[in-house]
Amino acid sequence: MLDPELLEQTTARRAELDEVRAERDELAVAGRVLERMGEQLADERATAVPAPGQVGGQGVMLIPHRAPGVEDAALPTDYQRILAAVGQAAGPLMARQGGEVVGVDVSVRAKLEPLRGKLVRLADRGRLRKLPDGRFTTRL
Repeated sequence: MLDPELLEQTTARRAELDEVRAERDELAVAGRVLERMGEQLADERATAVPAPGQVGGQGVMLIPHRAPGVEDAALPTDYQRILAAVGQAAGPLMARQGGEVVGVDVSVRAKLEPLRGKLVRLADRGRLRKLPDGRFTTRL
């Protein structure tokens, strides 16, 4: 006959192994679920169109990235005017020159900086090209 203490240790060890196996199976299932969710999220991100958002309870204007099928008409009017001004310019232009074309009071720096921010935002979204010297031009 087996020693009762040895039998008790063996039984306890088998119970621990059963728990480890159950946890391993749960982790395998969780891994498969995460993989599927990751694939779904990647698909959703690939087809998602940016929607208006909110920051601090305030509505913010999202400027979509340049992509096939996303027309300039999807932009707010002031951004469309900026793109038209840059497109009609004889060459690359500075923010001040763009402000003169779209009717911004360029003598007041506080009115020029928002325009510069919009130009940079358009460049960041691939709709304009910012040159190293700070001038902006259309994308080819």
